Amino acid sequence: MKPKKSPIPKWVDFHCHLDLYPDHERLILECDQAEVATLAVTTTPKAWRRNRELAASSRHVRVALGLHPQLVAERESELPLLERFLEETRYVGEVGLDAGPQFYRSFEAQERVFKRVLEACSEQTGKILTVHSVRSVGKVLSHIERLLPTDRGTVVLHWFTGSPSEAKRAVELGCYFSVNSQMLTSAKHRNLVVSLPPDRILTETDGPFVQSEGRPTRPATDIPKTVQTLALLREQSPEQAAAQIISNLRDLVSR
Repeated sequence: MKPKKSPIPKWVDFHCHLDLYPDHERLILECDQAEVATLAVTTTPKAWRRNRELAASSRHVRVALGLHPQLVAERESELPLLERFLEETRYVGEVGLDAGPQFYRSFEAQERVFKRVLEACSEQTGKILTVHSVRSVGKVLSHIERLLPTDRGTVVLHWFTGSPSEAKRAVELGCYFSVNSQMLTSAKHRNLVVSLPPDRILTETDGPFVQSEGRPTRPATDIPKTVQTLALLREQSPEQAAAQIISNLRDLVSR
């Protein structure tokens, strides 16, 4: 299925769980009105079609097909459904691995699912994946290196918190990084973000999981604030930072 051509946006939210907000449809409208190119990630394949229907007429919202690693223990049986729907979208996510204490028990199943997702994406080519890598960056990168060559698909590492050496490895593998406001509250992660190549950075909210001023972040409201913070860190004007992120998105989707 050929992706529909997107208008040039003003902002980018490359990872947002729109369907987990109570006003999902209103959020889609907000993204269009504010010209925020938003990737609506899903956590289960069963959620894919309804999300796609709601965003079908949107100018700026695209929907990713996902199977969240934190849900694999209960939802691994939906993997064949993901494979069936895969040809209907260019975007895949949220997928990946989570080795945190709460989810480590399912790690073997997570790896099974993630490896198959990478293989399936490689078979179809041209996919763009937004990938979760909590306490598992090395494993995630190894699977990407082995199963998804750079000429077969592109990975955006969502909320990346790996080491500088892992970041360097990810860059060498052609990965991008999506940055949210919560990441920029930590000196360690601010330094990591500053060290990343400017042409590999996108912005995200990861709403509604990330909070701002006591409420879930929203693309139209909070992405401009994240861009402003990135501009300060990189000693750029907000306009320069925003233009760089839009350029990065255009380069990513033109691959």
